[in-house]
Amino acid sequence: MKMQDTAVRRYKLGKYDVIAQPAAGSMHMLRYTVLLDGKRLGALFSVPCESDCKFMESPPVVPPLKIFSVTYRPGRPRKDAVRPSAGDPDQVPLPWAIKGQRRY
Repeated sequence: MKMQDTAVRRYKLGKYDVIAQPAAGSMHMLRYTVLLDGKRLGALFSVPCESDCKFMESPPVVPPLKIFSVTYRPGRPRKDAVRPSAGDPDQVPLPWAIKGQRRY
C-alpha cells in the first residue's frame, strides 16, 4: 500500500493558527501544530479546541514536590518501642517541614 500525500491544512482558532499535517509513519493520523504570532506553542494528535491552545500558551503553576522523607510515615510502632524525647539534640528541626500537616 502506498502512503497518500495529504495536503497541509491551515486554519485559525481564535487568535491561534493551527497547522494540520500528516503524522510521521501514519497514513491516517494528523499532527496539529499550534502557533501564536508565528511562535510554536506545541503539537497535538487530536484536534485542539481553544482551551487546549490557552493551556499550551500559559500552563497552570505546578506546586513544588514534597520531599519523601517528610511525607513518608511508616505504620504503627511496636508495643515495646521507646518514644523519642522532645529535646533530643540528635534531631535537627527541618525548616522545610510542613507544619500542622494532617494525614487523611
